[in-house]
Amino acid sequence: MRYSLNLLFRSRKYLWGSLIFLFASVICMAFSLTGDNGFDTARREVLLRKIGDELLLQSGDSASRVLPVQKIAENEYQIRFEHNLTFQSDSLVSTTTRLLAKDPLTQDYIVNVLTCDNAGVAYGFAISGNKKDDIVACKGRKQPAARYVIDIKFKPTDTVIAKKGYLLASLPLLAFIGFIFLRSVKPRKEAPKGENTGILTLGSVLFDAQTRQLIVNKMAIDLTGTETRILNILALSPNKTIERSRLQKEIWEDEGVIVGRSLDMFISKLRKKLEPDPDINIIVVRGKGYKLEISS
Repeated sequence: MRYSLNLLFRSRKYLWGSLIFLFASVICMAFSLTGDNGFDTARREVLLRKIGDELLLQSGDSASRVLPVQKIAENEYQIRFEHNLTFQSDSLVSTTTRLLAKDPLTQDYIVNVLTCDNAGVAYGFAISGNKKDDIVACKGRKQPAARYVIDIKFKPTDTVIAKKGYLLASLPLLAFIGFIFLRSVKPRKEAPKGENTGILTLGSVLFDAQTRQLIVNKMAIDLTGTETRILNILALSPNKTIERSRLQKEIWEDEGVIVGRSLDMFISKLRKKLEPDPDINIIVVRGKGYKLEISS
């Protein structure tokens, strides 16, 4: 029985360990999948530079440069120019939508044309994966020459949002699994020296200190807590005399009261419960104490 319990305990430990490893792997995978894809990010920045280049050409400027694209937030970029430019609102919308359609990460985005002196938004529009939700105003108007900054803010894709949601949702579950795992593998408190935590065989009687029972001829006889502790001390040293003072001290000292006749009363009750096996008896060793005598 003890072997079976140990095997069960080890199996539970390995099971929880496997679950922890599995969830940790899922979390790591989620972090990996939700992180920036270096290739797609670089491709997006090239497309943004291409937008700036075509706007310069449309304004009649084939000599000045598009400054390095700046990533100012997780999903927000800015296109800057070396010199002033002018643009048609229709051309800006068509050029931007045509080129960003090649970006696999892009579905919804907002474009704002800012003035370099931070005077405000000179022009803006919003594009959605659902065309009916597009917001495009002021068509057919030409904007005056100025040092513009084109700010493009992308909406995270549904896939990324879902993965982040799964990640956040899994954290409490991972913490709960970890708590259960730690409790399941917590070292068991060792029993005090001399205390039995298993099953002892006393002749034809089985003594289970944990369940406080004697098993005699497949019948269970219940023991009280005090009876169990007394028999436990005697059973761990069969056929040896246990001093009366030791029994009184170990059984009653923690309760702060030692009653001399109480021990005799419990010994008497234990004798009656052991009577089914004539080879077992608790005898009095006069002037010394008691002995659990087991005939071989």
